[in-house]
Amino acid sequence: MQNRFETFTLLITSINRSIQRIKSEEMAEFDLKSSHVSCLYFLYKENSLTARDLCEICGEDKANVSRSIKFLEQNGFLICESTEGKRYLCAIKLTEKGSKVGRLISSKIDSILDEASAGLTDADRRSLYRSLNTI
Repeated sequence: MQNRFETFTLLITSINRSIQRIKSEEMAEFDLKSSHVSCLYFLYKENSLTARDLCEICGEDKANVSRSIKFLEQNGFLICESTEGKRYLCAIKLTEKGSKVGRLISSKIDSILDEASAGLTDADRRSLYRSLNTI
């Protein structure tokens, strides 16, 4: 295949831009930023995580996750269960407000994924993920 680099990078960049645009549009109704999506989503799914866990699961750097946690905590979406020890090792949980938004985000993500992959079979999806993981 000619132009492999151009095709690959353009497709990946386009997908990433679309993801960021969707995150920003969907978070506007909650007065949140796209950077908050992963924190709320994974905390909703896992019930309790540390900042270190969130960094690993989200694939985000420590500074971005720390800023998101600080904002979400200050705005009543999550709480740190302990004030002792190192902050990044503290278990973080969603508040009732955070759980409500997490549930809505999870539902929106499911809908968007269903719509985005409507033309793919389960085998196609597995092949796509396997290929991306290999790359």
